Amino acid sequence: MKTIEQKPKYNLTEEEEKKLILREYRSLLRLLKDKLKPGDKDLIRSAFEMAAEAHSSMRRKSGEPYILHPIAVAKICVEEIGLGVRSTICALLHDTVEDTDVTLQDIEREFGSEIARIVDGLTKISNVIDVKASAQAENFRKILLTLTDDPRVILIKLADRLNNMRTLDSMKREKQLKIASETVYIFAPLAHRLGLYAIKTELEDLAMKYLEPDTYKEIARKLAETKRERTRYINEFIKPIKEKLEKNNFKFEIFGRPKNIHSIWNKMKKKGVSFEEVYDLFAIRIILDSSPEKEKEDCWKVYSLITDEYTPSIERLRDWVSNPKSNGYEALHTTVMGPRGRWVEVQIRTRRMNEIAEKGLAAHWKYKEGSQSENRFDKWFQQIREALNSKDADDSVAFLQDFKTSSLAEEIYVYTPKGDIKMLPAGSSALDFAFAIHSAIGAKTIGAKVNHKLVPISYKLSSGDQVEIITSNKQSPSEDWLKFVITAKAKNKIKEALKEEKRKIGEEGKYTLHRKLEAMGVPMYPGNVETIAQYYKLNSNLELYYQIAIKNIDLKELKDFKVMGDRLEAPAPPKPAESKTESAPPLPTPAKDAELIIFGESSDKIVYTLANCCKPIPGDDVFGFVTTGKGLTIHRTNCPNAPKLMANYGHRIVKTKWAKNKEISFLTGIKIVGIDDVGMVSKITNLISGELKINIAALTIEAQEGLFEGNIKLFVHDKEELDELVRRLGEVDGVESVSRYDTEDISK
Repeated sequence: MKTIEQKPKYNLTEEEEKKLILREYRSLLRLLKDKLKPGDKDLIRSAFEMAAEAHSSMRRKSGEPYILHPIAVAKICVEEIGLGVRSTICALLHDTVEDTDVTLQDIEREFGSEIARIVDGLTKISNVIDVKASAQAENFRKILLTLTDDPRVILIKLADRLNNMRTLDSMKREKQLKIASETVYIFAPLAHRLGLYAIKTELEDLAMKYLEPDTYKEIARKLAETKRERTRYINEFIKPIKEKLEKNNFKFEIFGRPKNIHSIWNKMKKKGVSFEEVYDLFAIRIILDSSPEKEKEDCWKVYSLITDEYTPSIERLRDWVSNPKSNGYEALHTTVMGPRGRWVEVQIRTRRMNEIAEKGLAAHWKYKEGSQSENRFDKWFQQIREALNSKDADDSVAFLQDFKTSSLAEEIYVYTPKGDIKMLPAGSSALDFAFAIHSAIGAKTIGAKVNHKLVPISYKLSSGDQVEIITSNKQSPSEDWLKFVITAKAKNKIKEALKEEKRKIGEEGKYTLHRKLEAMGVPMYPGNVETIAQYYKLNSNLELYYQIAIKNIDLKELKDFKVMGDRLEAPAPPKPAESKTESAPPLPTPAKDAELIIFGESSDKIVYTLANCCKPIPGDDVFGFVTTGKGLTIHRTNCPNAPKLMANYGHRIVKTKWAKNKEISFLTGIKIVGIDDVGMVSKITNLISGELKINIAALTIEAQEGLFEGNIKLFVHDKEELDELVRRLGEVDGVESVSRYDTEDISK
């Protein structure tokens, strides 16, 4: 497994340390200078002294004094998020309750209940981790509960995460993977949703640095190499625009900035192109000094000046000035054809809009005198409350997944027949829209008309759609509906309706069970019913009644139960074959290739299985995941499922690396695209089987309109061999691109 380069060991004398801490503390006070009221300085000093004293014996993994971390978090809060004095105090104290002898009562006594409540929201839940529960998901849920009361909790948490990511070099590799995955899975989308774009992009880039180090370094290197040429091009592009803006008496700033590495990588993957083919590697930003009443007019005037100079791509116009995003983001984005036939993205915004784009939620409150964006944030908090109040939210990992899809996704704007606007997460269906209008309408939906055309309830909506819902009193929710919806409100209401339906059907099963127990002379105490439900591996009494009612369970095993007075005692559980409920799969038998994995630092040979979702091969950067019932499963660190596994179950991640073994082959797959020419198939197969002696497991090639696309499954010994094959195939005349499968395609 590759490791990230580590910084040299921390090495300062005690005197130098004290000076460093004092220097950092003073620079924090300088940042706060404009926000300090009488008495604030003393409060901050008290918080700093309490934190410094509490953390005095603690060191970070890098060896530096721990107190530097809370100071750094406080500086991010002030400088990069725009928070004030009270948040600074909370940031300085954010780890004291969790890691030291300081209690919440101590903090409340010294700083009051508001600060104590925020620090409590920032304190992790200390619970015993069992195999089924996920401490990370539970902790995240706790933060969200506090978020709906005081958003500063999540803003300080994001500052904490950003500082942890900036100082991740000194951590062990498995810790780096866990923290980076959690960051990309939850914290970066959350920063985006709160409008903190600069923090979001930095979090994504830093996570990628650890999750995909090779790709990260490669793109960073290419960006550095093309910097001079890009700067020249930006200056050439900007020159005529600058002249026009000055001529029209605009006060403005104009500059180009490169896209972040993570977004460039995403574009390369989505469009299947190389770095050189990503056309908008940078965006031009124009920031105007406009008075509040002229902002919209000025933005459109500047848009007009730009499109007079350069031809715009009509479908790439994004108007977030007339209709801001729900996180308050306002700007005009357009993509135009610049000199030498290159597309360039231009972002137009005012100073106020820019501050909201940079500082997100915190800046939004500064400008929120009854503005439209205030309502949008309030609506979003309402969404989170609905998700958190779900009666069915026992499974924290499922809750986290639902929260991601329903609350952290981009929004679309959909209209009712009367022209009212509804905001929904991207990917919402007509059924989501029906539940957004009213739960009673959602439950009776049989179809919808989108832009006056009849569509099924599962129809995916797009921004700008006008939707009319068709209902029937005979309709009621079914299990299938859960596949069609992504919003928390719709999911919760459907689950509630299904539970109610189950309860009605279950009444018959309850009566059947009552009669059986009566015949045995045993009362129907809740404890007895629970004993029977556990015996059948069901998670509730309601589920037991339901399974009896629909004849999945016939209760013939009751004759094996012992009657102990008023109490029932279950026999040994049935063998899997006899039970209709699912049981855990047996542990895998050692595979012939079981010796290829060495995990931990020892050289013990471990039984494992390779994950079907990403099919790792020797040489891939991998990690082990301990599954319940299946033992150890090996995944690539860039596996599509990796962020979810590492973010939710960090305690089950095992450091894993490949041992050298050239005797065993692994199944993998490649995709080839090129020009459909005579003899192309034989060129490809001769190279693979003839020259490189690689076994082909399956090959399909489809030609259409002069192009061919080939999918080849083959057996290789390691990544080195696969990389060599990809390189050689890329050199074949007529081959346009060769890439390895990244997802489940191999196992299909």
